[in-house]
Amino acid sequence: MKLAIRRLAPDLPLPAYATEGAAGLDLLAAVDADLELAPGKRALVPCGIAIALPPGFEAQVRPRSGLAVKFGLTVLNAPGTIDSDYRGEIKVPLINLGEAPFRVTRGMKIAQLVVARCESAELAEVPELPASGRGAGGFGSTGMKVTG
Repeated sequence: MKLAIRRLAPDLPLPAYATEGAAGLDLLAAVDADLELAPGKRALVPCGIAIALPPGFEAQVRPRSGLAVKFGLTVLNAPGTIDSDYRGEIKVPLINLGEAPFRVTRGMKIAQLVVARCESAELAEVPELPASGRGAGGFGSTGMKVTG
């Protein structure tokens, strides 16, 4: 699948897969000046690119595990969804859940972009849903331990 991409920050490289087996493209911060995120604060960070996804695809913006574990930095609405008809600049809503301020610098890897197929559902309203073993149980209803 080819992904049309427009570079909005000419001095930054395009997103890339860090390894051959990587699922996500690394998104870079295209901030004009260093951005300090205090603990508990959030910011919408531009990435300096725009994309044109083909119909039937979406792009998910996901946190980078190293930033999350080491610093408490994550994507606020993870995963964020980019629809196939969006053509604006990709921006990442970062939040600092850590205990110390975190400095975002230009060109820093801040998130990853996973491109995936996305089906549209055709809704069929029914008076009742078919029964299942789980039923309406949710939010911990299957327990904390594996049994069997």
